[in-house]
Amino acid sequence: MSQKQRMLAGDLYTADDPEIAADAARAAAWMARYNASLAWDAADRHALLAEGLGQVGEGAVVRPPFHCDYGTNIHLGARVFLNFGCVILDVVRVEIGAGAQIGPGVQILTADHPRDPVLRARGLEYGRPIRIGANVWIGGGALILPGVTIGEDAIIGAGSVVTRDVPPGITVMGNPARPRVR
Repeated sequence: MSQKQRMLAGDLYTADDPEIAADAARAAAWMARYNASLAWDAADRHALLAEGLGQVGEGAVVRPPFHCDYGTNIHLGARVFLNFGCVILDVVRVEIGAGAQIGPGVQILTADHPRDPVLRARGLEYGRPIRIGANVWIGGGALILPGVTIGEDAIIGAGSVVTRDVPPGITVMGNPARPRVR
């Protein structure tokens, strides 16, 4: 397997591989264009968004500035909204369901690192996919960690650190994020 194939499969890989570095460079050039598009017509910005991401549903909006590793592993459903300053580290697939609303400064992080210091010292890393269901609301500044699935209609409180799966319809908050007690 190539390093890129290993990355996409969630296996250990090295990010300094030439093929992966070329993909990152392409994404950086695209982000420079996209992040300069705030004053553009919405249709033109949506077309540019579709050029850089894996899938962009109808009516999806991502307010610049926006940052990602590759873009091609990000899949947005219809009417998804990402506010200013979101970061998605998409070394593997990130799915965001229709109608999800994501506040400013949210970080969605699929990239992870081995716990073994010898493997980390060799520059190895891996990714775990993130799935965010339809109609989810994620408050500003939240962190979504590798491998998390957030069920439909869930709410993530602002500033929360989501370390494990969130069932559908549940509100979580805090660090680590826990279900809200009424």
